[in-house]
Amino acid sequence: MTTKKKRNIIIISCVSIIFLTIVGFVRNDFEIAKNLDIYSSLLRQLDEHYVDEINVNDLVKTSIDGMLDKLDPYTVYYPESDLEEFKLMTTGQYGGIGSTIQQDSNYVIFSEPYEGSPAYSAGIQPGDKIISIEGKSMKGASVSDVSNLLKGQPGTKVKITIQPYGSNKTISKEIVREEIKFPNISYSGMIDNQIGYVKLDQFTENAANDVKTAFTQLKNNGMKKFVLDLRDNGGGLLNEAIDIVNLFIDKGNIIVTTKGKNPKQTQTFATSKTALDNQIPIVVLVNRNSASASEIVSGSLQDFDRAVLIGERTFGKGLVQNILPLSYNTRVKVTVSKYYIPSGRCIQGIDYSDKDENGISKHKADSSATAFKTKNGRTVYDYGGVEPDINVEIEPYSTVLLAMFAQQIIFNYANEYKLKHHSIAPAKEFRITDEIYQDFTKFVKTKNLAYETFTEKQIKNLKTSVENDKFSDKINKQISDLEQSVKEEKANDLVRYRKEISQLLQMEIVERYYAQKGRIENSLSIDPDLNKAIEILNNDKTYHSILKGTYNK
Repeated sequence: MTTKKKRNIIIISCVSIIFLTIVGFVRNDFEIAKNLDIYSSLLRQLDEHYVDEINVNDLVKTSIDGMLDKLDPYTVYYPESDLEEFKLMTTGQYGGIGSTIQQDSNYVIFSEPYEGSPAYSAGIQPGDKIISIEGKSMKGASVSDVSNLLKGQPGTKVKITIQPYGSNKTISKEIVREEIKFPNISYSGMIDNQIGYVKLDQFTENAANDVKTAFTQLKNNGMKKFVLDLRDNGGGLLNEAIDIVNLFIDKGNIIVTTKGKNPKQTQTFATSKTALDNQIPIVVLVNRNSASASEIVSGSLQDFDRAVLIGERTFGKGLVQNILPLSYNTRVKVTVSKYYIPSGRCIQGIDYSDKDENGISKHKADSSATAFKTKNGRTVYDYGGVEPDINVEIEPYSTVLLAMFAQQIIFNYANEYKLKHHSIAPAKEFRITDEIYQDFTKFVKTKNLAYETFTEKQIKNLKTSVENDKFSDKINKQISDLEQSVKEEKANDLVRYRKEISQLLQMEIVERYYAQKGRIENSLSIDPDLNKAIEILNNDKTYHSILKGTYNK
């Protein structure tokens, strides 16, 4: 074939591709225009002819949400009224008084005022009932209703009438709203004379700088080994994740590659600075709620054999979102690409384009995972999520403990304890004594704690089966005897599960005196993941064998 003919074929092929692309764009533009016209016509007809008055804004918001629900849970529309939520998502900031709230019967109560917030400074305590806001009764109001009224522009005032926990009287407080900023780091400190610890809760603005500052301070305090805790960290800004990796990996290394339908979304992101410390031994703690940016940091440090990962397999969110402006000061957060970490893995665990007959998106099967290699040649897989080097099995909470949480028994006992005790031991040292636990047991007995164990549920199913099968009374008698035995055993649950109940009870009490940092500090000594991290870091041979791939689990 002559060069001229080859050139003609190439030109024809290129023209064909361009033509098909243009046709595709034209077809999409036509379909969009046609459906927008149908939608607009429908909305006008409803507004004019529907039997009752309609709220156009609500209908449009509902229809948009329904449309986006066909995609993935991370593609979200933000109307102008939700700009505070949008701001919180991107910056970790919002205007308000600074406290979590929860439902309690007919009213909403304060559950956790943030240390240093306007609510905290105003003396708001966990359990305080919100009676009214700006003179409007909050009886029957939802958590969302109350939250919207408490939020507002920094510098504005809000008048709240509360009924303090344990009191029959009400008091009014006028609180000035402030810019509430959730800290990226909820706690940092030395675990012992060598091991430093940082709990990173989110990747909002300045997260990398916050980690750098905390890390430097810990080194000044004598840190020789480092634990980065990313458990329950749902992610955030991509650039912050890359900059955190860059603290421990030298410049010039590709950390993330993104690939999307739009060629503009296919990009590579590499470290650009000299590492702050590329030698210190590191353990990263992860769990099933570590997602997105947390998986970039943990997965990248694993791929470069720079850290040992301990905990549970991570969430599996390998999708990247961009915030796009819409008309009338609205926004949409859109999934634009998938990301790939240094070994080439994409840790996305769910394929939202592949749904079953019930419309449920399918999880990636472990059997379909592809093998990849770390820098040292260790084998890692794209299971969907990052698999830790050391798995730590976490015992599920007992039914009785979950019931006490749901019925706010532990929460309310901590409030009662604070009313009766002016002070407690330092956060690290406070423990539930026999005397405290006996008092707690008496408190539980006054609260009509109700719950159904797994065994009780199975017996109930068995009784139904026996009735359907028309078995003899002898079988029913045996089941009744079994029920009685289970009832007797269940009465002993507070003794059987004392250890786990005591651990969570003491953290709840500590938080009443030392706020969120105190709760974390108290939890460190009873943290199985952290205890395993300390064990690994204190054994240089084990630590390095894991990173070399020679460790036998």
